[in-house]
Amino acid sequence: MSKPELILMGEYAATDMASLESDYTVHRYWEAADKVAFLASHAGTVRALATRGDLGVSGDVINALPSLELICCFGVGVDAIDLTEAKARGIKVTTTPDVLNEDVADLALALMLGIARQIPQADTFTRLGDWAKGNFPLLTRVNGKRLGILGLGRIGMAIARRAESFLMPVSYCTRSKRADVGYQYFASAAELAGHSDFLVAILPGGEATAKIVNADVLKALGPKGFFINVARGSVVDEAALLHALETKAIAGAALDVFWNEPKINPRFFSLQNVVLHPHGGSGTSETRAAMGKLVRDNLAAYFAGQPLLSPIN
Repeated sequence: MSKPELILMGEYAATDMASLESDYTVHRYWEAADKVAFLASHAGTVRALATRGDLGVSGDVINALPSLELICCFGVGVDAIDLTEAKARGIKVTTTPDVLNEDVADLALALMLGIARQIPQADTFTRLGDWAKGNFPLLTRVNGKRLGILGLGRIGMAIARRAESFLMPVSYCTRSKRADVGYQYFASAAELAGHSDFLVAILPGGEATAKIVNADVLKALGPKGFFINVARGSVVDEAALLHALETKAIAGAALDVFWNEPKINPRFFSLQNVVLHPHGGSGTSETRAAMGKLVRDNLAAYFAGQPLLSPIN
């Protein structure tokens, strides 16, 4: 019996690749010199496609595969997937939620501590021998400070739970107020920022949230406020953020995501009031293994005629 055929948009980890190639006939899109010819050659036989959140799937790719029935995404970000075209075609889309919540929340807290206590700068200060010349400057505490969470989904709730152990009053902003939480609600990002010492963005990317953290929000956050982004680079007006950092309009920022990653704006590199991290919220071996397994489990369920584990549509 022949194995089901699968188009893979980009490379996965070695263990995931081995499992996929054992169970499927894997067609490697990223290695094809002629992408149009590659898609045409598999148009009639490929029913499933696997991708990553950073790669997505364009409408052109979807339209070139008339037999496509399923898109499995390694990650939770779907802003790079043409969901409109997938919906029009009745194509199911799955992601890998929940298994990465705790790691992303851990990183959000680490970034908060990193920028407030200037841990990277303190490391450099110590390594260069500057401690012998005088003490490191006094900094800002995290415990007891006001935390605003822009987007209170699964990961936002995990961040909130951690913040409670730091005795931080938590407030949030989402499209509508949640009835199942007691945190203070604000209807706009600017209102939330105005009542926050630390503002954490953890909401989906896409047109609906593009540049939601803009100059007005950063102004409301103010010169003693810190901005942390573990969402998507697109949710921030990066020009406004750089201006706010350069002029000290906010105290600092800790960023896991950027507008043009991985080729980020070099203006960030000279700033001492920012902590930079290379988009690794889910970047632990344990979580990446769980994400890969969930992709494979969704594929296996689909080809076995069973319900998908984590569909979004």
